[in-house]
Amino acid sequence: MDLKEIQNLIKFVSNSGVAEVKLETGDVKITIRTTLEGNTPDITYVQQAPVQQAIAAPVAAAPVAASTPVAAAPTEDNSKFITIKSPMIGTFYRKPSPDKPVFVEVGTSIQKGDVLCVVEAMKLFNEIEAEVSGKIVKILVDDMSPVEFDQPLFLVDPS
Repeated sequence: MDLKEIQNLIKFVSNSGVAEVKLETGDVKITIRTTLEGNTPDITYVQQAPVQQAIAAPVAAAPVAASTPVAAAPTEDNSKFITIKSPMIGTFYRKPSPDKPVFVEVGTSIQKGDVLCVVEAMKLFNEIEAEVSGKIVKILVDDMSPVEFDQPLFLVDPS
């Protein structure tokens, strides 16, 4: 991570009202804690031996597990499906705006490059496009729910 990315992360955490964010990438580990009263960040920056990349869910945020439906019933075989994941932390929206229809529904046929949803981060609305052509089999996240980096959003049947 470069200095600009770290500064943007600090601004995002300060403005979001989240109490704590931990980020581990490569040999860098960053923990940002804020107090709810002043939202002044307390930053811990550690450089260590290489570790696997992981991003922990913010502690004070709404529990992601409670708002994220189970990926599939245990009897289903999801190995033939392609998972489309969130490229960033933010808020998942199924519509471009509240008065517009949703981008896709279960059963919608999609082409590579079609917009599937929007993830809002730091007041920027990022369109998430399909990486493959196919049919939407399952939507794994509720509308207006927080999502993490690399969190599964959709299951797509490429056949």
